[in-house]
Amino acid sequence: MKWIDYENAKTVDEAIKILSQSGGKARPMAGGTDLIVQLRNKDPRTDADVVVDIKDIPDLNVLQCDPKTGLTIGAAVPLYKIYNDDNVKKYFPAIIDSASLIGGVLIQGRASFGGNLCNAAPSGDAIPNLIAHNGIATIAGPNGTRDVPVEDICTGPRQTSIGNDELLISINLPVPAAGFGASYIRFTPRNEMDIAVVGAGVSVNISEGKFTAARVSLASVAPTPIYVENAVNALVGETVGDAAIQRAANAAREAAKPISDMRGTAEYRKHLCEVLTRRALNAAIERAKEGK
Repeated sequence: MKWIDYENAKTVDEAIKILSQSGGKARPMAGGTDLIVQLRNKDPRTDADVVVDIKDIPDLNVLQCDPKTGLTIGAAVPLYKIYNDDNVKKYFPAIIDSASLIGGVLIQGRASFGGNLCNAAPSGDAIPNLIAHNGIATIAGPNGTRDVPVEDICTGPRQTSIGNDELLISINLPVPAAGFGASYIRFTPRNEMDIAVVGAGVSVNISEGKFTAARVSLASVAPTPIYVENAVNALVGETVGDAAIQRAANAAREAAKPISDMRGTAEYRKHLCEVLTRRALNAAIERAKEGK
């Protein structure tokens, strides 16, 4: 392992200054559960001369959930704080679907949604769920801040639209409208494998027995987590029932562009896209009916 400098930034401005002066050779570290492994393995996509620890920056540790303003998750907030928060449990229960299954208990003490998003793995468990919740990423850089929909962050495996001199500050989820329900489901071949073969994150809004809005996103079936617009189109305006759900599940299957690897064949993954999308939609519908 080569020599890498360590910087412990205390403010957003300090972190951005270090990133800007590094010539693209600095990497922020929110939890380190991905970054440290990649550096030790000398992953060329994670080459760094400087690691900038952002865990102590107050702005990145905000966890604020309000039924009137929505949910703000700082980029460095560890997972255990999310799934133990009473307001998150009450108003955004589907977010816990992801927060509670990324890694084990020890990993959840360090890992964050922000790190999961910025790592940009096609299998990232937080990302489809954040997309389903209409998540907006707030990013700071030398020229100020900007807001970007979560579905526009990942551009390829371990690649994002966040510049080398920019820092993810938070992920912001809007207040769910009436009749909202969401769910994230993944499939792994065995409990000890923590990488999804397929993951499906969905949300629906239901009014008078019809879908008034929906979002469907998949993980592990393309170079990036994907937002499946055709699945959304199959739902919105339709009566809530098996027919519309199956059309959306079929659209998810068709949108998937998976590869075959040791975890599953491409054909098997496409089948799982249909199955998991259907199951996730049914779970989201139940939550919508329950007001959860």
